[in-house]
Amino acid sequence: MFITAKSLRTAAVACTAAAALFIGSAAVAQDLEESYWYAAGGANFPNGQLWATSYGECWQSAYPDGPTNLPPCERDIVPAEITVKLLFEFDKYQVPETVVNREELAIIDDYIAKVQGTPVEEYVTIVGHTDAKGSDAYNMALGMRRADAVRDYFIAEGYPARLLAPAESLGKRDLLPQYSPFSVEQRRVVITKIDQ
Repeated sequence: MFITAKSLRTAAVACTAAAALFIGSAAVAQDLEESYWYAAGGANFPNGQLWATSYGECWQSAYPDGPTNLPPCERDIVPAEITVKLLFEFDKYQVPETVVNREELAIIDDYIAKVQGTPVEEYVTIVGHTDAKGSDAYNMALGMRRADAVRDYFIAEGYPARLLAPAESLGKRDLLPQYSPFSVEQRRVVITKIDQ
């Protein structure tokens, strides 16, 4: 049996094409595996489902024949900053034990749940403020106790300490102009997130 140059060339082209097809199909298979869509539970949806990629990205169908029977997933938007007006029992600063206005705790709990639920790590700062009663030194220490109490509560609720800045105080140095300097409205803790 004689092998001609033409048949060798044909065999070489066929082998090259087969190798390219194999490599291409492996790449497509890997791409499909990495972008696999799945249904996940979600309490915000009436049927308890949402669509997400394997990377946790929300479903958005760019294809006319894409799935249309499920809503796209929606994430809670975490506000860049919130203010809580915690009132503590006299000279006591433990959250939640010594908080007088317990409804403010729901704001903190909701915020913690939202920052824990984001796909990125949120770095959080916590700054305590006071009204104008008392000396500057007293109010700086008071604001720090408030901020420390809220920071400790974040940690107790499972938020990583490494994602929390050290507590800060501005005391009476940043009063809200719309209220009297001595108003209870000045007593607050400002929580701010910074995307890393």
